Amino acid sequence: MAEVLVSFRGRVRTARAAAPPELTLSGVTAAHPDEPSLLAFVAPGPVTLPGELSDALVERLGAGSYRIRAAGVEWLFDARGAHVHRDAAAPFYRAVPPRPMPAARRFFLRLVLALAASRAGLAVLRVLRG
Repeated sequence: MAEVLVSFRGRVRTARAAAPPELTLSGVTAAHPDEPSLLAFVAPGPVTLPGELSDALVERLGAGSYRIRAAGVEWLFDARGAHVHRDAAAPFYRAVPPRPMPAARRFFLRLVLALAASRAGLAVLRVLRG
């Protein structure tokens, strides 16, 4: 029975490399639309796989056997492993907002940027830097 690894939505880019991971699919998944996802295979993958797919579905068929389906075409291949990575930075920073910058640091940065806006200010900054 097939196990769905990733269901991509929209454009999916494929990349090949000489060293593992040899085949990488990257795009946005249906399950996590605001997190860019990457699926890396430890295998070169099918030779006929194009550089770009649309709405790709990747399934694990059994131990080391995978299937990629897109636009009515399917590619079967064997791989030693598959790794799914999602960029979870956006949901993380929504859950844990950054701490506000202290007023003294904001004032200092505004002063430095104001000085850096002119030649005379840059000269003052060079002297202060030593």
